[in-house]
Amino acid sequence: MEFIRGESREQTLLLPERVEDYVDDNNAVRVIDAYVNSLDMAGLGFAKPEPGNTGRPAYNPQDLLKLYVYGYMNKARSSRRLETESKRNLEALRLLGKLPPDHKTIADFRRDNPAALKNVFRNFVRLCVRTGLYGKELTAIDGSRFKAVNSRKRNYTEQQIQDKTAKMTAKTGEYLEELDRNDAAEAGACGEKSKEEIGKIIGSLRRHKQRYEGYAAELEQTGEKQKSLTDAEKPPDACGRENGRVL
Repeated sequence: MEFIRGESREQTLLLPERVEDYVDDNNAVRVIDAYVNSLDMAGLGFAKPEPGNTGRPAYNPQDLLKLYVYGYMNKARSSRRLETESKRNLEALRLLGKLPPDHKTIADFRRDNPAALKNVFRNFVRLCVRTGLYGKELTAIDGSRFKAVNSRKRNYTEQQIQDKTAKMTAKTGEYLEELDRNDAAEAGACGEKSKEEIGKIIGSLRRHKQRYEGYAAELEQTGEKQKSLTDAEKPPDACGRENGRVL
């Protein structure tokens, strides 16, 4: 009897997949999509709200804004993390239509639109408070049906809404500042690896695996209990360094 196996990674899909089917009808990511699509990007002061007539096509600022709002609600704390989510997270893939912006583009968008981002976050927070999104109770938006709960804890007065909005607005400012700090910290850390560098790291790990398998076979043949090495090498670390050397 064999284990349950997934599909072969080399298998060609015979039917086109629908990105729309990546998330359920009651997924909160649909709220983000509908909300950002309703915004006047030029009126809100976003840079380059319209595509240019010359040069390389730019990313739609609405798509980048959707990613930032999604990142805020899901605690993605750096531009690299947002880039990663846009490539592997089904909700983000659906939100951006499988568009994967790089972390530099994501960071530049934040630096170019600090005031506009804060305004959008403030208004979106107000929407979340009024509809109960922060309490995981959702309402109907853009034709989709969302769970809603009526309770005394979810019936807010205008003053309570203002207080909660003020608190959440402060948190959005803290979130943007945290993104700046984390981007700066990551820039001084390992940095992004190229395809060739990743290949070298994988090759090094395979060599270490073969070496250790050789040690195990040698111990089995000699009957010894341990293998003494005068200068044992260590496998590469998370930054791709092997014995202190960058691969």
